[in-house]
Amino acid sequence: MANADGGWGLHTEDKSTVFGTALNYVVLRILGMGPEHAAMCKARERLLALGSARAIPSWGKFWLSALGVYDWEGMNPLPPEPLLLPTILPLNPGNWWVHTRAVFVGMCYTYALRRTMPPNELTRALREELYDQPYESIDWPAQRNNVSSADRYVPNTIVLGMFNAAMGIYERWRPDIVRSRALREALFQIEMEVRNTHHLCIAPVNFATNMLAIYYAHGPDSDLFLGMRSRLPDVMWLCREGLAGCGTNGSQLWDTAFAVQAAADAGLAAMAENRECMRRALEFLESTQIRNNPEHMQRTYRQPTLGAWPFSTRDQGYTVSDTTSEALCATVILQRSSAMPKLVSDERLYEAVDLLLGMQNRGGGFASYERVRGPQLMEMLNTSEVFGSIMVEYTYPECTTSVVLGLTAFREAYPDYKPRQIQKCIKNAINYVVRAQRSDGSWYGSWGVCFTYASMFALKSLACADMFFDNCWEGMRACAFLIDRQNPDGGWGESFESCEKKKYIPHPDGSQVVHTAFALLGLMAARCTYSDVIKRGIIFLMRRQQDSGEWHQESIEGVFNHSCAIRYPNYKFIFPIWALGHYAELYGNLPLID
Repeated sequence: MANADGGWGLHTEDKSTVFGTALNYVVLRILGMGPEHAAMCKARERLLALGSARAIPSWGKFWLSALGVYDWEGMNPLPPEPLLLPTILPLNPGNWWVHTRAVFVGMCYTYALRRTMPPNELTRALREELYDQPYESIDWPAQRNNVSSADRYVPNTIVLGMFNAAMGIYERWRPDIVRSRALREALFQIEMEVRNTHHLCIAPVNFATNMLAIYYAHGPDSDLFLGMRSRLPDVMWLCREGLAGCGTNGSQLWDTAFAVQAAADAGLAAMAENRECMRRALEFLESTQIRNNPEHMQRTYRQPTLGAWPFSTRDQGYTVSDTTSEALCATVILQRSSAMPKLVSDERLYEAVDLLLGMQNRGGGFASYERVRGPQLMEMLNTSEVFGSIMVEYTYPECTTSVVLGLTAFREAYPDYKPRQIQKCIKNAINYVVRAQRSDGSWYGSWGVCFTYASMFALKSLACADMFFDNCWEGMRACAFLIDRQNPDGGWGESFESCEKKKYIPHPDGSQVVHTAFALLGLMAARCTYSDVIKRGIIFLMRRQQDSGEWHQESIEGVFNHSCAIRYPNYKFIFPIWALGHYAELYGNLPLID
């Protein structure tokens, strides 16, 4: 997993950074690898060349401080007091993006306590290995804004600098009574997060910060801590390179919903030999729908969850607009088949629809976990340094399209349930998608790589309004964008750099199976009349398929916050099958290659 220069990046396809190299180096040392191992010497050389751990971004500063190999004075202040502010103020974390809020709460608790692991032989050695000068000589306050250029994705703003300076003054003069109250509120938020997610937390990042806080607050023998410890395997998985960590506790619901729709669209779901598989998928969809709202929902700033489907499992317990919509679509498709049992009642489907109707934002778009609560100006206080668009929720063409597709499928099966509200929601959502189209005909993707991914979704939205290649300017421009980027071998391949730079960049390795499937599904949804373009893409997928029936893992498929890539290993099966099956349904299942 290490790069050729010995370092590691923010994700598996990233260049070497201080954040990735320092933290992976520390982990390997904790696991017992000695400092003189060839890999460690090479990693240490790369780390020092990047500016040493002094130049690690804020999240890295936190973890190294907690371990005792960085000084808390080297961090910009992270006070818990914003939790005491009225929710009407944007600075209250309830108005932030849910993941940023979750990470902040866990970090600010430990930061406010300034708790650090007691020194031992390993931490004393790391103090020597991680830095380019003696540990005792480092001017820690001068390191607060020291972030390597290899790591930084967003610059610090003047507003953030002023805010950090003000918080530094506050930290010296803060009233103890206010700090105590803020710590109690932070701990309450942490405890509720742990309880409402059955000890999982929304994702592994705040799972780790919360576990540390629970350890300090309640001890290693407490029920909360032991419950979290039992959940550690949930966020680990064995990939082809070995044991790895997940960005969540999986993508089970997300993958299942797509797989069902792909099977249905390809005609596979109707086959007798696949009936048992589809029935089990429906059972999973039924068991994963969330049947209650979170405890202390208002105080913990949570979106209602009754009727929602989460990204992964019901235990994780967070509403997501697109996962709810894709699961709604898959459930309706399966239950409309006479061969399938009706496991999800009408009332439960109504709950999902009502939830979605309540998540639409001004302008018609849908965000990810919640409605947009805070102003985009909050990005001026983005302290992460390595992520973009992280402070508040945003609306996305992908999430919006998922809702359009889910509500459209529901409306076809239940035309008498809130028809006017659903029609208005769909109309406004599609209008948002139209406005989100870029001047070159594409849409920017925030959850997948990148323009091919978002264009697939957006063209499906337009199709729900009977807007296609041959009857609307938006559909024609979008198809032209994709056609112009088809490679000579018939496939498409887009680099992750497109997400970072927000412009289309071809993949250096050429065509990719998943990107090709994205483009084909978009073109077919738009009823693109250039059938030869589509045929060439289909032939590319067929030629890339292995004798075993599978497709090999290629480049990374997913993204979040513009700068961090994440794998979706099942995409290489789901979307090519979907594209091939849909092509056969549209054009006939005729032989294309010898």
